[in-house]
Amino acid sequence: MISVRTYTPDDYPALLAVQRACFPPPFPESLLWSLAQVESHHRVFPDGAMCAVDDGAICGSSTALIVRFDPAHPQHTWAEVSGDGFITTHDPAGDTLYGIDIAVRPEARGRGVARALYQARYALVRRLGLKRFLAGSRISGYRAHSTAMSPEDYATAVAAGRLSDPVITPQLKSGLKPCGLVRGYLPDHDSCDCALLMAWEP
Repeated sequence: MISVRTYTPDDYPALLAVQRACFPPPFPESLLWSLAQVESHHRVFPDGAMCAVDDGAICGSSTALIVRFDPAHPQHTWAEVSGDGFITTHDPAGDTLYGIDIAVRPEARGRGVARALYQARYALVRRLGLKRFLAGSRISGYRAHSTAMSPEDYATAVAAGRLSDPVITPQLKSGLKPCGLVRGYLPDHDSCDCALLMAWEP
């Protein structure tokens, strides 16, 4: 039975192990959480620092902060919104719960772990009275199609179900909806540095 809770300092080693299991090379080493970042997540906004547990073991995690989001000016980078991964940009007076990370151990995928983490995030949006949940999601299948179509066209095809993307397709099934593509979001070979903004509103 998968459960979701906020994590504690005792969980830090397991959280760092989840990162390495989920994002092997060529994912940039610099984008894996450091201990200092995980400590900052728990200190700055513990409600957004979540882990998924199955049979007593951590099998997934997610990190979120509150920001003020203007849909008329959606362009931003991951580093800007996340405070370089330390969530020092967290704004308790903001209107949007922004997810900067979700990770599920490879052997636990397909068992509803990510769905449980998203449902916990949606519950947090409702509890705090926020307008939306938002995330900049890697279009990690785009590289294979990059010579044939633009990232915008790829995102449209995935949203329409004509193509399947390892990150976006499961998010669509979790109730998220695309609301714009951002170029230069973060260094990512597979996504050609692009991300699709994905939103959920209560």
